[in-house]
Amino acid sequence: MTSLPARAARHCHAALNPLHSALYFSPDLTSAFARHDVDARGAYFAARAAPLGAVGAGVVTATFYNFQHAHVARHIPDLWDSVSPEQALETRLSAADATLRRLLGEEAIASKELAEAAELALRAAEAGTRAARPLYAANAGLPVPREPHLALWHAATQLREHRGDGHLAALVTAGLGPVDALVSHTASSRGMAEDWVRASRGWNQEEWQAGQERLRARGLLDGADELTPAGTELRKTLEEETDRLDLAPYEGLGAAGVARLTELAGALTATAVAAGAFPAGIFGTR
Repeated sequence: MTSLPARAARHCHAALNPLHSALYFSPDLTSAFARHDVDARGAYFAARAAPLGAVGAGVVTATFYNFQHAHVARHIPDLWDSVSPEQALETRLSAADATLRRLLGEEAIASKELAEAAELALRAAEAGTRAARPLYAANAGLPVPREPHLALWHAATQLREHRGDGHLAALVTAGLGPVDALVSHTASSRGMAEDWVRASRGWNQEEWQAGQERLRARGLLDGADELTPAGTELRKTLEEETDRLDLAPYEGLGAAGVARLTELAGALTATAVAAGAFPAGIFGTR
């Protein structure tokens, strides 16, 4: 049993996660890795996989889950010849600094509210569980940056990967492979647009349609590529199971702490989104 209100941890994650994920859409990340002769897609793989060390494509495919393996293998492990994991960690933090300063502004960066959000987020992140959570555990082993805005980004990254690692366990239990998971998420109207997500994850139209057929055979998708009631219920169950697996970081904060972090992070995220943190057209079913 938890003392938190229903979905409080999910709402907190939703408020905080954009401050982490905005980096992967940032021109600052692309330009920073370009100095190491790493292209835009390689920059994503390098930045996110660097805490794991100089791993091969198999490890990245396993831990990222919804990428086509051949797509990963076009970048990993060759990019480690251009940028070491240690350099990649320095580069992503530098890019996070530039991105947050650009999106939030110097007044917010220096504010007591941001410092408070960082302190709360770090307390939550430190309470995560490492077992069977490779991406969270790898990030949890990194030093905490001194600057509050970077400490906040570091904590948000840990919390994103903690929830993500648990979500993958829920997907496997539900029998949703990488493509099927993406198709069902997009069909729920809560995920990324199909064209964008297929291109970024490396799946072609034939592979996407095969995923749709598998979901239809299970009664989860209808002929119009929309979720059936059973499909909607499965997605609801997945999120509830993910919530259950993601409680540890937030329970230590208590209801008041989670509510305050949600409030503070939500305000910062609203500022970042208004400043163009995410490109238009990436959300939605088509």
